[in-house]
Amino acid sequence: MSDEDHFERQLAERLAALRMAAGWSLDELATRSGVSRATLSRLERGETSPTATLLSRLARAHGLPLSRLLAEAEALPVRLLRAADQPRWHDQHSGFERRMRCPPLAGFATEVIEAVLAPGAELVYDEPPVARLEHHLCLLDGQVRLTLQGQPFELAPGDSLSFRCQGRSIFANPGDRPARYLLAMTVPTL
Repeated sequence: MSDEDHFERQLAERLAALRMAAGWSLDELATRSGVSRATLSRLERGETSPTATLLSRLARAHGLPLSRLLAEAEALPVRLLRAADQPRWHDQHSGFERRMRCPPLAGFATEVIEAVLAPGAELVYDEPPVARLEHHLCLLDGQVRLTLQGQPFELAPGDSLSFRCQGRSIFANPGDRPARYLLAMTVPTL
């Protein structure tokens, strides 16, 4: 079994465990997330790979940041995470790829991911999965246009943007080459 297949299986198990821990039926999660019951069933059985948008809706329904939902499916409580062992996830549909660089440790709330957006790719999040989720984005290569509640921010390599998600956000790559950035996220403690 490949690493990607292993992760997909762990993610399917994580999604099912989250739903069961909440005490929700597939129908109730479908209502809370806006994802069809049939799709949820296929996801939990590992018959289909979720897109970033689907995972974002599920994370929001569970009150988790997307990265935390993925991290809990993929990361062990470690202090040293070698580059070769950093879990990756790729959404072929949107052109979004993420790598968990620094998963949160038990009892902590900050994590760092490295993301790559393909040229022309766009990720739309209707609302944040967790209210007031703090982000610190550092663009390493390419271009990113980040739109927060209708206000666009154009970033070039070396630029950084710190913000709290409080509504709709759009991550887009208007350039003709991949955009690569680091994103540190902290879940509010209060």
